[in-house]
Amino acid sequence: MIKIRNVRKSFEDLEAIENINITVNKGSIYGLLGSNGAGKTTLLKLIAGIYVQDDGVITIDEMPVYENTNIKQRIFFIQDIPYFLPQYTVKQMAQFYENIYPAWDQNRFEELVKAFNMDIHKKVHKFSKGIQRQAAFILGLSTKPDLLLLDEPMDGLDPVMRKKVKGLLIEDVAEREMTVLISSHNLREVEDLCDFIGIMHKGKLMIEKELDDLKSDTHKIQIAFNGPTPPGIFDNVKILHKEKRGSIHLFILNGKEEEISARIIKYNPIIFDILPLTLEEIFIYEMGDVGYAVQNILG
Repeated sequence: MIKIRNVRKSFEDLEAIENINITVNKGSIYGLLGSNGAGKTTLLKLIAGIYVQDDGVITIDEMPVYENTNIKQRIFFIQDIPYFLPQYTVKQMAQFYENIYPAWDQNRFEELVKAFNMDIHKKVHKFSKGIQRQAAFILGLSTKPDLLLLDEPMDGLDPVMRKKVKGLLIEDVAEREMTVLISSHNLREVEDLCDFIGIMHKGKLMIEKELDDLKSDTHKIQIAFNGPTPPGIFDNVKILHKEKRGSIHLFILNGKEEEISARIIKYNPIIFDILPLTLEEIFIYEMGDVGYAVQNILG
């Protein structure tokens, strides 16, 4: 659905985006991760057609976005600080979006208002940050967008509301094949939502992976033997990390679990466990190859 090819964007002396290449498939939830200043918001604004790139091509369904009304009517962008017209109530904002978005669904709006227990007659600027973000989700999902762009979407939401919002996003992706692109500095916040993850740092895309592939090919192993670890046990296996804790050796490995297990069992270990890895740990060790500490990039 979204194709970004060799895109660059600068502001005076700041190179905000450098040679970015990303593909986001229809019906997927793509997590764009990185610290503040990594270029995530700039990239979202380019995809939304708010900015125009200096170089490269951005298309949605093979069509350029910038100054393309037909495409923009299919996109809803919830920014890190949601924007509302001054002095407008939620109901007035709904009427405003109904006139802009052809796919506006009034029944969906009313259902979401009930689900969030939202006072639609109150002026939005009088709401707290968290309630304003809830209002933005109600309005955004009621436009029935084909593409939903979210910049730090969970900021200001309590755990109950985060769970509700995640459920609604998953529901729309499953039922309508809505595509979602989420920008966040918090990996743990989005890892249960996304099927693709890309990490940006200083305007560049450092790593991009499909989560299923990432999780199936990276393993944390703890082993111990009677005597030293057999030489050559991990020949031709990519070792991302290793450490020793007493007589127990801990390895982070790339490879197929079945092959690694068969190789270890052959040497009759006295201890052999495959331990769960968090997505954050996977990225920390993967990114070690390019010299960046993901725990610092992602805060």
